[in-house]
Amino acid sequence: MAVKGALSFTLEVPDLAAGVQFYTDAGLEAWVTDNVAHFRCEGASRPCISLIGGKERKRLHHISLRADGLDEIGARVEGSGGTIVVPASGAQAGGLWVRDPHGMLIHLVDVPDDPPREPSQPFEINAPGRLVRRGRSAMQPGSAYQPVRPTRLGHVLVFTPDVMRSVAFMTEVLGMGLADQAQDVIAFCCAKRNSDHHVVAFAKSPGIGFHHGSFEVHGPDEVGRGGRALMEKSARGEWGFGRHTIGSNFFHYIQDPWGSWFEYYSDMDYIEDYALWQPTNYGMEDSLANWGPAVPEDFVTNYECPA
Repeated sequence: MAVKGALSFTLEVPDLAAGVQFYTDAGLEAWVTDNVAHFRCEGASRPCISLIGGKERKRLHHISLRADGLDEIGARVEGSGGTIVVPASGAQAGGLWVRDPHGMLIHLVDVPDDPPREPSQPFEINAPGRLVRRGRSAMQPGSAYQPVRPTRLGHVLVFTPDVMRSVAFMTEVLGMGLADQAQDVIAFCCAKRNSDHHVVAFAKSPGIGFHHGSFEVHGPDEVGRGGRALMEKSARGEWGFGRHTIGSNFFHYIQDPWGSWFEYYSDMDYIEDYALWQPTNYGMEDSLANWGPAVPEDFVTNYECPA
């Protein structure tokens, strides 16, 4: 009867080869069929990104979310400002396709949860009065580390002309919860049970569009190492290494070939039971980062909106 997590996002792009290069450099596995590229995290059975090539410009096609109770969700769509739609030819069959009040396409799919993942080695630090690492070095030589491989898609952030109306659709129709917000400029929605702090987030813009997909890695070192390696390969914009206030996660963003972003993250807040969570409305000074380098001038630019 509600969204349970993120599955994937699909973009239309003008240069499929550039997308394949970027996302494989980011550590994802790729396969291409009929001018559509799919990407998955290492060991995953389903794609987390799909790119539809041959388009005039980059544009968000849809996001896919894991959900149950699709019939009940469908019944709530009527009267909400959203619509149930028939998927376009060639789109994935099954599930429930809806457009939110601003026209963003969402594919809801009832699929089993992913199997439990093997625990990572804990990230340990020596702190005043708390020495957890004695007689050994924390770091190996740089050449000893394998390339960073994202473990899963954690969340997507999309643009919307009305943040709180988009949140209302996600909470009242799709059964999500408002985790936190920063005024009416940015807001974060979670699943009601066993959820990362946010699964879908919204940032204010004149129109809809895709801002970033965020991929979990094994710890802060991999956030920094992965971001640095991808930046050096892509020679594009970056923001990081830093830490968010909202969600608490470490981050490193790298700009993709079309102006949107790829985020490596670790140490996200976890909401086991939304009934026990208290959303906070933060000031704008905490909307982007608690600490980190200066924010790029175009970090919140929606390149999908006509100038």
